[in-house]
Amino acid sequence: MTQLDEFLAKFSPEVEKLARAVLAKMRKRLRGATQLVYDNYNALAIAFSPTERRSDIILSIALYPRWVSLFFMRGATLSDPQKLLKGSGNTVRHIVIEKVSDLDKPAIAALIDAAVERADPPIDAARRGQVIVKMALKKQRARLPRA
Repeated sequence: MTQLDEFLAKFSPEVEKLARAVLAKMRKRLRGATQLVYDNYNALAIAFSPTERRSDIILSIALYPRWVSLFFMRGATLSDPQKLLKGSGNTVRHIVIEKVSDLDKPAIAALIDAAVERADPPIDAARRGQVIVKMALKKQRARLPRA
């Protein structure tokens, strides 16, 4: 079992299953991306980047006790005619993913494509992607929903 598997296993079976499916789909879509794992206080985040640098992150999947979100690191500047992106900060926006097929919805797929097209440097699809644990805090909020 990898360290990422251990992090995912802390969540409810429903959240873990959805997250694994979303990760598998994003790995296929973003071949060659480096996955940067941050098991932080509030959530488990798996970021997709062309490099190991945090500043190059394009998208990330974040797991919370009750849901999985897809974050767009420069989402505030993406064209979002259907107003799917949530958040009010200067840069980051997100979408709550209810099922893996949400990633295939045309509007969400277009947002993902636009974010990937803007990546500088771009992801090298010929490269073998890797998973790097960048942070694993011991003190965290509960990973399972409260009753």
